[in-house]
Amino acid sequence: MVRKIRVVVADDSRLVRDMLRVIIEGDPRLEVVGEAANGLEAVETVRALKPDIVTMDIEMPVMDGLEAIEQIMCDNAVPILVVTTRGDAKTAYVAISKGALDLVVKPDVSFETALDFTDRLRLLSKVKVLTHLSGRCLGRRTTDAPPPLSGAVPAGVVVAIAASTGGPDALSIILSRLPERFPVPIVIAQHISDGFAGGMVGWLKTLSRVRVKVAVDGEPLEPGVAYVCPSESHMRVNPARRIALVARRPRDVYHPSCDLLLTSVAQSCGPKAVGVILTGMGNDGVAGMQGIRDAGGVTLAQDEKTSVIFGMPNLAIESGCIDRVLPLEAIAAEIVKAVVGRGAAAARERA
Repeated sequence: MVRKIRVVVADDSRLVRDMLRVIIEGDPRLEVVGEAANGLEAVETVRALKPDIVTMDIEMPVMDGLEAIEQIMCDNAVPILVVTTRGDAKTAYVAISKGALDLVVKPDVSFETALDFTDRLRLLSKVKVLTHLSGRCLGRRTTDAPPPLSGAVPAGVVVAIAASTGGPDALSIILSRLPERFPVPIVIAQHISDGFAGGMVGWLKTLSRVRVKVAVDGEPLEPGVAYVCPSESHMRVNPARRIALVARRPRDVYHPSCDLLLTSVAQSCGPKAVGVILTGMGNDGVAGMQGIRDAGGVTLAQDEKTSVIFGMPNLAIESGCIDRVLPLEAIAAEIVKAVVGRGAAAARERA
């Protein structure tokens, strides 16, 4: 008999805890082994029961979810999924920096949302948090000035980044290490729950040297700005180097689509495209990275050791479309190198 995945549910609302229990135990592979009505109870329950995964609310009495996450990750590291409301989105992303793996909006009792929720729990319960979370947060971000850019950068270079599970923390580390006067635009497709892109952008703004914003349909790309696609739409870069938001279809598996964004950058920028694929599950982004490689652009992938989930980068690496595989902490410097390299390539073409 296969052992069930053991879950602890932490939320100050009895109604929410009961609802989550019904949803979780509707999957025969999962069981709720404990509940907590505040952060202190969550810390104590995890210490006593040693579950496979914890669902964590943020706003709780006695001890809030942020402090509870910090204590759990220091004392009894376990995968943590933040389950919160859209109103707590910005605060919830602080939880990511403290060690939580991912966040979702509190699910309702519909079949579709319940299935997505239990799928996420099963996936994250397998993550080896001691390996993936050691040395993160302040130790992995830096307040040191990044190396200066040297060399001319031609007009038209665009950096496109694809990310999924574990991506917000990875993005915060990359954006905190890029120079303030970064000379090209960055476009980002991060798989995210509806309504949470604004909260993630608000959090990233506190850490990034470049300007970060939610993308708006029709706006032109500007150097030194990172454009994050809202999850309610997909995003493309059109030939005029403007943002084009694309309506989502009901059957779209990934939102926003990494492949759609990266493919559009390959088509619009050709050899001036720099593609980066980060931690995440599934194969979204692989075809887009192949498109950038085929167009003569530069392709980078996060390595297995620093990825929360090595699905997306691994499939891209196996497809043969990746130029360099790098630990997360080295990606920003390699992006700078690639951007300058596009300038050198353009200069050789003119000569």
